[in-house]
Amino acid sequence: MKRLGMSRVVAAVVVTVLVASGCGKKPTPVARPMPPPPPVGGDLGTNPPPPPPPPIVDPPVVTPAVPPDSIGSRSLDAINRDSPLQPVYFALDSFEISPEGRVILQASAEVLKQQSTWQITVEGHCDERGTAEYNLSLGERRSIAAKTYLVSLGIAADRLRTVSYGKEFPFDPGHDEGAWSKNRRAHFVVTSK
Repeated sequence: MKRLGMSRVVAAVVVTVLVASGCGKKPTPVARPMPPPPPVGGDLGTNPPPPPPPPIVDPPVVTPAVPPDSIGSRSLDAINRDSPLQPVYFALDSFEISPEGRVILQASAEVLKQQSTWQITVEGHCDERGTAEYNLSLGERRSIAAKTYLVSLGIAADRLRTVSYGKEFPFDPGHDEGAWSKNRRAHFVVTSK
């Protein structure tokens, strides 16, 4: 029993010593010598002080000059709002690209060659007639036809993604041939630049 009491005393002493040594005094600050005062009367002696070092100047940041009206400098929203990529329209129940559609796709290919970093989604759309399944299938064939034609003009296939919306997002909400002809289209959206 006495041994147990003695070992507790020894343990308490060891803990106290460790705590005390861990909480030791902070080192006293060392006084740095002060520079000598300037000589009185303007006598600098034989050794003038060295000149100050030249200032460190960071090199100027050079940003490439981009004309403010350049297509590539605009935001994605602005590019898509005033898109240089015009939609291609299709005949009823067709995914064949018309001669007018080829001209539009050739102009779009020229824009895409100039803007070589753009990623595009080709959306296939249909008018409201027909079933949802039929229109999704037809919209897919329209988007693939437009993509295939752009690839044949030299645009890399990995820059073009296709999606079909069928009749879900009509451009014109009307219910006549004028509206339907605007809704049968392949529409281009710039998704990244």
